[in-house]
Amino acid sequence: MAGAEAGVAAQPLGLRERKKRQTAARIWRSALDLCLERGYDKVSVAEIAAAADVSKMTVFNYFGTKEDVLLGPMEEHVSDAADAVREREPGESAVAALRRQFLAKVDARDPSIGLSGDPRLLQMRQLISDTPVLARRTLTFQMRGVELVAGVLAEETGDRLLAGVAAHQLVAARDAVILENHRRLLAGDSVDAMADDCAALAERAFDLVEKGLQGYPGNA
Repeated sequence: MAGAEAGVAAQPLGLRERKKRQTAARIWRSALDLCLERGYDKVSVAEIAAAADVSKMTVFNYFGTKEDVLLGPMEEHVSDAADAVREREPGESAVAALRRQFLAKVDARDPSIGLSGDPRLLQMRQLISDTPVLARRTLTFQMRGVELVAGVLAEETGDRLLAGVAAHQLVAARDAVILENHRRLLAGDSVDAMADDCAALAERAFDLVEKGLQGYPGNA
């Protein structure tokens, strides 16, 4: 969920792109503040636009729906697992690639895996938990992530069934650790206190999956 809020990019951004990201972040913050104050169902897109000092059309230009306003930054990370598998090193297993990506995110204290003490992101997580329509939408993100990983593996191996089985295991292991991070953050644990535990949990989770997959899908 950090994409719109942080606006971090690997390469320097031009003025126009910076302004677009700043506007998207302002809309996101305004939507979150209103929904926390009054509840998701009682806030309209027009009210979000007014709070962000933009037109209603601008909101729709940046985000397709009210759900997208709040969950768009999260959706940016739906392809993370598939990207790790697709871009893995020659001879590296899918499990090893996803493990490597995840541990790098732990080292970076990446908000996308629940390692952020930003109060707004914690509030967003609580809002999702309290709002069924948002909770359901996050489940669709998870399933989409599985589908993307399965697609990469199926294209590589030609076996859609085993690709789907492997994808479910890979994404489930990753998401279980992220869920534990969210639980601990909401319980008041600090990110720094969690990081070492998170890395250890991830190692255990991916070890378990790797025992089952046994190096699948073989040499790249």
